[in-house]
Amino acid sequence: MANRPIFVPSPGEPPFVHRRVVEFRWYPGFSTPQAQRSIASLHRAAAELGLASILDISSKSPNLLGVSLSAFNLMLTMTENRQMPVECAFQGSKVFEGGGPFTDLYAVSGRQAKSDERLRSSGDLVAFRFLGENFPTQPVTAFYDWLYLTALRQNPGLARGLLAFQGFSDITFNPKRSINCQARSAALFVALQRDGVLESAMQDRKSFIRRVADQKTKDSSATDDPHQPRLL
Repeated sequence: MANRPIFVPSPGEPPFVHRRVVEFRWYPGFSTPQAQRSIASLHRAAAELGLASILDISSKSPNLLGVSLSAFNLMLTMTENRQMPVECAFQGSKVFEGGGPFTDLYAVSGRQAKSDERLRSSGDLVAFRFLGENFPTQPVTAFYDWLYLTALRQNPGLARGLLAFQGFSDITFNPKRSINCQARSAALFVALQRDGVLESAMQDRKSFIRRVADQKTKDSSATDDPHQPRLL
């Protein structure tokens, strides 16, 4: 058995995302068929708790929309002639005590960017720098959320697809290892959109940070989860 979160949009109710931790049967293995068995198991367990209409957002998702919305695939437009996956923008913008940002990661695949050894050998993360602007590391998910929501606004067809779902999962997200999660960012987008505050929140990075500052994902666990994510 395993535990994974389902992220549910909560319009008008800061922090705008409600998290339910669901216990389900895990199917080990790295293949897509095994991952999709785990996704089906997670969603069945969630439905038994009243959480229906869930979209898994990951490269392993059985839903093409979910695959397209993976940070490895969702494209962020930087300039008129330059795009990159959200994952590359996030990893390539990290500034560490011993180096960064490693902007050459903007030009590789999302998987290559995420696995770059410099991200683990350059000391503590101290900031993010993107397009000449510095972003703080607090709130801890703010920069990732800002990148992901910016990309969604640039891809309105994909963004509209999110509105058909009541919640979001990411079978590749392990809360023991990570903080940032594309499913959580998607839920935040839907909540802000339904609340009618998305455009004002996304006017600039300072407006967005003010909107999400000091807000933690509300957690109503279906099972106790003692593990707190520690890594960016």
